[in-house]
Amino acid sequence: MLNEQTIATLNAMKLFGMAQAFQERLSSARQAELSHADFVGLLVQDEKAYRDNQRLKRLLRNAKLRQPAALEDIDYRQPRGLSKQAMLELGSTQWIEGHRTVLITGPSGIGKSYLACALGNFAARAGYTVLYLRAPRLFEALQQARGDGSHLKTLAKLARVQLLIIDDLLLTPLTDWERQDLLEIVEDRYQCGATVITSQCPIGDWHPNIGDPTLADAICDRLLHNAYKIELKGDSMRKNSAATPTPNHKKGGANIADDTNVS
Repeated sequence: MLNEQTIATLNAMKLFGMAQAFQERLSSARQAELSHADFVGLLVQDEKAYRDNQRLKRLLRNAKLRQPAALEDIDYRQPRGLSKQAMLELGSTQWIEGHRTVLITGPSGIGKSYLACALGNFAARAGYTVLYLRAPRLFEALQQARGDGSHLKTLAKLARVQLLIIDDLLLTPLTDWERQDLLEIVEDRYQCGATVITSQCPIGDWHPNIGDPTLADAICDRLLHNAYKIELKGDSMRKNSAATPTPNHKKGGANIADDTNVS
């Protein structure tokens, strides 16, 4: 009865990791003749492991990644201009801590979104807040936010994310309000947050596709400064292998209007 009360008390105190491990640890402690200090120490480790695991689940859920990609699963066999050295550098957290930008360009189906999601997965597992958004959905959400008065709040929310992934930028030339929003996002994140952007449009064509020369200068200057540039080439990887549907993942990324916790 006392053990059940202890477990109930641990749960009431929201020490769920300790509560889950208590009975098992108690049995092993008796067998190993552990001291009270060692027994409590193991329970503390169990609680930390539980909290770390819960935080990781929350970070991955809030990231809304399009697919469960991983850096270690990247296919280098198909020649597409992907440097192992570049990906090795991105396999450390220095670029995130340095608030750098990663620009991934190339034709449709070459694996841009996969690389972006792999970087997002890596960042979340390293403990950073991540948010994946397709550019069309991003601009649509910001336009809706203008209408309901939450535009500034939405921009502030994007600025707080430690790694923001914008997929499929410049599928079409930007409208006036889209380039204004893009400038605000880029300005808020410049030297303050890491950003990954994918685009079918070559970087050399970004300026005319953004539109207004003054705004295009400001946007490109901030995006290109100290950025990693990955230019993929070759045939579509989707055409070379059958696509595998991924359940429980939203196509098109997150809806900013969702109550996504970025803390």
